[in-house]
Amino acid sequence: MVPAAQLGFNLQPLLEQLSQDELNKFKSLLRPLSLQDELQHIPPTEVEEADGKQLAAILTNRCPSHWVEMVTIQVFDKMNRTDLSEKAKDELRGKQDEYRSILEEEVWQSRKKNFWPEASENIHMVTQRYETLVPSCNAKMLAGPFAQTVVLHGAAGVGKTTLAKKCMLDWTQAGQARARPAALYLSCKALSRRGPCTLAELLADSAPGPRGALPRLLARARTLLLVIDAFEELHVPAAALARDLGGDWGARRPAPVLLGGLLKRKLLPAATLLVTTRPEALGELRLVVEQPLLVEVEGLSEPERRAYLRRQLGGEAQARRAWQLMRSNAALLRLGSAPAVCWMLGACLRLPADEGDDPGRTCRTATSLLLRFLCSRFAPAPGSCPRPRPRAPLRALCLLAAEGVWAQTSLFEPRDLRRLGVREADLRPFVDRSLLQESGECAGCYRFLHLSLQHLLAAALYVLGGGEGGPGWSARGVRRLLSKEEGRRNPHLAHVGRFLFGLANEDRVRELGAAFGCPVSTELKRELLACTVRSPENGPFSSVTDTRETLCRLYESQDEPLVKEAVAQVTEVSLHLKDPTDLAHASFCLKHCERLQKLCLRVEKGVFLDDDTASGSEAQAAGSQNDEYVLPFWMDLCSVFDSNKDLVFLDISQTFLSTSSVKILCEKLSSATHNLQKVALKNVSPADAYRDFCVVFGGHETLTHLTLQGNDQDDMLPILCEILRHPKCNLQCLRLVSCSASAQQWAHLSSSLEINQSLTCLNLTANELTDESARLLCKTLRHPRCFLQRLSLENCHLTEACCKELSSALIVNQSLTHLCLAKNALGNGGVKLLCEGLSYPDCQLQRLVLWYCSISSNGCHHLSTLLQQNSSLTHLDLGLNHIGITGLKFLCEALKKPMCNLKCLWLWGCAITPFSCEILASALGNNRSLISLDLGQNSLGYSGVKMLCNTLKLQNSSLRTLRLRIDESDPRIQKLLKEVQESDPQLTIESDKQDPNNNRPSSHDFIF
Repeated sequence: MVPAAQLGFNLQPLLEQLSQDELNKFKSLLRPLSLQDELQHIPPTEVEEADGKQLAAILTNRCPSHWVEMVTIQVFDKMNRTDLSEKAKDELRGKQDEYRSILEEEVWQSRKKNFWPEASENIHMVTQRYETLVPSCNAKMLAGPFAQTVVLHGAAGVGKTTLAKKCMLDWTQAGQARARPAALYLSCKALSRRGPCTLAELLADSAPGPRGALPRLLARARTLLLVIDAFEELHVPAAALARDLGGDWGARRPAPVLLGGLLKRKLLPAATLLVTTRPEALGELRLVVEQPLLVEVEGLSEPERRAYLRRQLGGEAQARRAWQLMRSNAALLRLGSAPAVCWMLGACLRLPADEGDDPGRTCRTATSLLLRFLCSRFAPAPGSCPRPRPRAPLRALCLLAAEGVWAQTSLFEPRDLRRLGVREADLRPFVDRSLLQESGECAGCYRFLHLSLQHLLAAALYVLGGGEGGPGWSARGVRRLLSKEEGRRNPHLAHVGRFLFGLANEDRVRELGAAFGCPVSTELKRELLACTVRSPENGPFSSVTDTRETLCRLYESQDEPLVKEAVAQVTEVSLHLKDPTDLAHASFCLKHCERLQKLCLRVEKGVFLDDDTASGSEAQAAGSQNDEYVLPFWMDLCSVFDSNKDLVFLDISQTFLSTSSVKILCEKLSSATHNLQKVALKNVSPADAYRDFCVVFGGHETLTHLTLQGNDQDDMLPILCEILRHPKCNLQCLRLVSCSASAQQWAHLSSSLEINQSLTCLNLTANELTDESARLLCKTLRHPRCFLQRLSLENCHLTEACCKELSSALIVNQSLTHLCLAKNALGNGGVKLLCEGLSYPDCQLQRLVLWYCSISSNGCHHLSTLLQQNSSLTHLDLGLNHIGITGLKFLCEALKKPMCNLKCLWLWGCAITPFSCEILASALGNNRSLISLDLGQNSLGYSGVKMLCNTLKLQNSSLRTLRLRIDESDPRIQKLLKEVQESDPQLTIESDKQDPNNNRPSSHDFIF
């Protein structure tokens, strides 16, 4: 039971006003209200014999205070002694008002200490929009039957702590909904440094008013709001926080472990929890808390930012300029949701321009904005004497910032200052100028105005000569800071790394040195290039994620010679543009890629305004503003076709463009003297973009491979046919996937194939061909001027009737060597018709794919007969056909014959059982041509694998690749496979882990 605590009113004088009869009635009404064990541990006679004074002592000292307060008022009301119940309520209200006054004063004092100048205007904006989403703040949201855990997550400085403290005030004000509600505040920044303690000691410092009030608050846990702020500062693994405490209130344990008990609801399970965290720690937090309500705090919205800038700068034109500046850079746009960053941007734009210098240009990146703000705080006022420059204190501040980054903390205690040799007097100039703030969380503690300012100053230590920093600093060089391994452990390092590239700009470094009168190094650029771009282990362009981060860093530098040197040797780039700022980064960097050979591009929806949704005046105005901002970057990116004569491969996939962006891209492609050879367009919007691209590529002599996939329009095929008919067309491979076209248009394509003399590979996967369309295509295959060598008609809705036309084409055509008919319901009858054509001596077909074609043992019988007749067929895929034991027996008969030329056989998922393996093993022992056999997704068991392995060990088999479904948990199978590979080192046995829905096993042998 929770220990007794002081009541919120004086019970004794109230009970002494009752007559003996009233006191007896009070006692009789009291016991039925004891639903749990509030009175069960007290002997009934002791209660019955007690007078008013004694009963007050029993209830006050031996029963839970929250229960005594509640039932006393209820009993007085039942006795019609409302005069006494009102007196009790008045005393409770007085206590609650006193409690709330103390809490309100503490919150106000923390705001005064923790907020920058001019911040009061947007505190209300930050909280008003989000508090309606938090049940504890919104009276209209009904409280659930269970205690809640609410998590406020968002970037640094967006107002999570402000909102949490506003929730505390709202909670304590809601007296009608809750009986005497209370709220406690716990800072993880302070708790991470606290030693072992009890739960009471942990919470005592957070309880407003005297420490004696804490037991009373804990006794009413259902009315308690517990705010746990800055979870990311805890730096304790989730496993440690999830340790089972057994609900032990009195045990002394590490503060993070006790906090884990609160989060896991082992301690104070009835309390409501409100937790704040940054995104990087949200995953760890979700491993600890159960079923939290997640509320993302995004800070100032775009309209709120513009409104704040308008007030700060004093005009719409200035606010619009500031907003355009913020929106033009990814880092500024992301940081701009924090009110502090808005204030810094406005402060910089209010500065007078020096010698024609445009503040807008100097604030283009986060580095330039923060650096200008930092230097401006120490600039002398116009007409005044220059101030002394705090050279040594700047280095001390940078050292403090860097140590905080490596320790992943933003709160600095007096002991941190002493350890680093930093005096409080060194920090005073920065406190006076609102760069550093005295924290209200503990005496003598400091934190930076915004986390980004700490990251910038940490990066600045490297240009001030950070090698002579604090203890262990020599091991924290640029190479370690930028390493991927360190970045995974410490998310702060990525931000510092970007600011390092920002400070590689020599103009900025000199600005820092001039403002503070300290020597700076300009050699950072060489070290950054050595540690990233020229470092093979870092692979700056090895993946889409690495490419995105590299481009972000290079853009932050705003140093074109640095960018040009960084991308000088880049030949392949994969871009995933998620927002306009990704586009800005890519456009700034890729125009300097002069050796680029391959470009893969993916553009998310929202980078360009969707033309289909731009209806109405407001939407059109938004589209115009979006184009004004985005299209210049897009034009710069498209200039890559002008600057790269070696660019031969362009892949645009899963991309959402606009009419304007398609027009710009097509204009660049048509005007540039490029040598594109391979172009792939997959799932590109708008749909009519395919037609525009086809117009551009018509007559391009260098284009040899073209992929068009995911188009639902029917106006593209005529243009494509014109390309095929063009006398300068050198197209060799065409992939036309999922195209919506009429029978007449397919007929037009068939006739174009008869004219074209360059096309050798045609892939028509996932196109619904009618019997008439298939007939016309087969007619083309019979044409003497058809030079197709590879044809894929996968999933084209072909039937057995189409196989007769195909068979007649195979008899005549002497160029076709690859034919894919996968995912067509051909059946055994269709296979029989195909085999008739394949049996003719003039047929040159080598590879046939019949994956998932509804073939059974009868179809295998026709194929077996064909394979025994010295057929040209060398590769056969029968995957996902239920051939069974009989079908396998027919195929094995062919494998035993010397006239069988089969080299690769795919039997993936063909219902082959262990009983079939004896037949297969015998065939393998007699065959001398088969080099690859796929038995994946067939349950052969230990006995089946043993029969195959015994044959492969004893016989001189030609087999070089065997794919099996391997039970890796069976040591007997593992031993068999090891013995086989030891006896034949040239044999490779692969474990089948492939998903055929993504990639058919034979597809790498059927190349387009």
